Order: sequence, then structure tokens, then C-alpha cells
Amino acid sequence: MAKNKKVKVLSVYNIKGGVGKTAAAVNLSYLAAQAGWRTLLCDFDPQGASSYYLRIKPEDKMKPKKLLKGGSFAHKQIKESDYPNLELLPAHLDYRHFDLLLDKQKKSKSRLRAFFDGFAEDYDLIVIDAPPNITLLSENIFRASDLVLIPVIPTTLSLLTYAQIRAFFDQEDLPARRARAFFSMVEKRKSLHRETVEKYLQEDPHFFAVQIPMASVVEKMGPNRAPVPSYAASSPAARAYGELWRETAAVLER
Repeated sequence: MAKNKKVKVLSVYNIKGGVGKTAAAVNLSYLAAQAGWRTLLCDFDPQGASSYYLRIKPEDKMKPKKLLKGGSFAHKQIKESDYPNLELLPAHLDYRHFDLLLDKQKKSKSRLRAFFDGFAEDYDLIVIDAPPNITLLSENIFRASDLVLIPVIPTTLSLLTYAQIRAFFDQEDLPARRARAFFSMVEKRKSLHRETVEKYLQEDPHFFAVQIPMASVVEKMGPNRAPVPSYAASSPAARAYGELWRETAAVLER
């Protein structure tokens, strides 16, 4: 990957938890790094699942206000992973204060983009595992991102959440093309899943073609504490994540 003048920012987001958000963020970060992109995964979800999967603990103490200023303090919080080209800004419970800190700053809705640009010399791609809510931090993430990926389970409630996110983009005049979706945790033996996927892939141009299956090999990310392609490279799930990365990279490289 050639060095970029401006770092690309990819966020994986959904209001609803349990849709495969963190699994996608970790696997995409791993695949990007394997493809030669110098990648930083920012675990902004205080639950810290991405940090757990990559076997990284945060510092005992965190100063979110100082972190947002960037510079040497921010760089010192970054940890190496077990994989070449992949590093992590670990989650911390104090990230729950981000909204209050951003609200007090000038250009509070776009402050994060300047923060990420401070890493442009060191990384080609920043991936954000975003917290599952709509707040000032979420809006900052949307505005900072070149691409917002939304994992959607092919069920009524998950699609309702997807519609709410798209409505928020319209309300805030955020570019519709910036938000793309993909079907996650798909069970093809279920007629509802099959019919829903077929309908949306035909009617909604914002959906990627790839479908991430519901698979035990993905659930094993927890006990293995590793990305799926690193321990099950030939599995259908690993191949699906590979296709998701290819579709994602094609958009980022435009």
C-alpha cells in the first residue's frame, strides 16, 4: 500500500449490539494489515471486545481529554498486536466521557477528524470499532470516516435500526454514499433470512453483495482471541470476511 497523504478512516457501527460489529472490525483490520495497509484499530467501544480479541490491555489510567489533543501522549497509548502492520488503540472505560469532552470543544462535531489526521504519517488506514449508540461521539465518527460500515442481521428489528441510521444521515446532511451496509450472521437455512437478503440486495444499492454467515468459527474468536482468518483461513466465514475486505478496499481506494 502506497503511503497516503491523508489517512483513510473506516468505522464499523450499529446502534444495536450483537450484530457482528466487533467481529467485522477486527477481521477487516487484520485483513487490511495482511494486504499491506499500515492499520490502526481504535477500540472506542468501552466494552473493549476488540482489545480482548487482540490480547491487548489498556493502560490502568487514561486521560481522554489529553488523548483527544493527539501528539505524543496519544501515540504512547498505541499497542502492537501479534500481527504485522496491525496496531491498536485499546478501549478504556473512561471513553464514556468522550461526549462531554467533545461538547466543550470548538467544531465539536468534527473534532475527531483532526485527531485521526495526526496519525497520517504512521498509518494508511484507521478502523474504528464504534460504540453502539447515537451520540456526539457517533456523529464525530460519521463525519471523520471515509466509509461507515453497518452490519445488518436480516431480521425486522435489525433492518429497523439500519433505517434509523440512514434517517440520521439524511437529517444531519451526511453523504448517503458514506454509509454502506452488509448482511451479517446470515442463516441461509432460514427462509426469512434468504428472502430478506434477496430483497435488499436487489432494492438497496447501499448494501455490499457479501454475506457473513452465522458460524461457530466466528464465535470462536472469543476463546481463540484472534481474527477468524488467522486460525480458520479456509472456512466459509473467513472467505466471506475476505470478500467484505475486498469490497471495502475498493470503496476506500476510489
